[in-house]
Amino acid sequence: MEFETAALAANLRTLVLILDLAGTFVFALAGATAAARRQLDIFGVLVLAFAAACAGGIVRDVLIGATPPAAITDWRFLAASVLAGGIAFKWHAAIERMANPVRMFDAAGLALFAVAGTQKALAYELNPVMAALLGMLTGIGGGVVRDVLLAQIPLVLRAELYAVAALAGAAVVVLGDQFGAPPVPSALCGAALCFVLRVLAIKWGWQLPKALQQPAGMGEKSTNDRKDSRL
Repeated sequence: MEFETAALAANLRTLVLILDLAGTFVFALAGATAAARRQLDIFGVLVLAFAAACAGGIVRDVLIGATPPAAITDWRFLAASVLAGGIAFKWHAAIERMANPVRMFDAAGLALFAVAGTQKALAYELNPVMAALLGMLTGIGGGVVRDVLLAQIPLVLRAELYAVAALAGAAVVVLGDQFGAPPVPSALCGAALCFVLRVLAIKWGWQLPKALQQPAGMGEKSTNDRKDSRL
């Protein structure tokens, strides 16, 4: 029994590592492509690649007490980021010819990191709700840092379903864990749901409700009306 438990824990760690490295590469590719689009130099492209790829995982590891974070202690994360950054810097023109490349890479990274973050949070015995939220945070963190470094409003705050897609993927992983499903199918289903939701949201423009914009002059008119009512 103890052997089976140890084997399951080892398999789960391996799965999280694979998902983390895959997500790191894809998110790094998205960050580096965005940096190349802004015509940053090679250093800037590599910095954006690492920041986009590893920020979410670093925040996750700090919050669950897995310190120092894997992105800092494991050379493979830096290697994956540098490799993706080099590819984007060298062949960004070819990447740009793909259909909406940054968003597609970003959607793939979001899906992989959301499920990897949730799996790692569950491995550290967080409760299901917080594990799902931490998975979502892992997914969106790198994109937020990338956009802030590029001096633009983070995609998660303005684009089609983003954090919601990550949360949906994380919820699938949590539900699978609660019902005793094997971790690999749960992770694959969660990642697929997140990716499909994000892609469909991009295609069809699905968005959360936004604050209504006041017509020009309405604020001034309302202020004048309040002044008149006090006379």
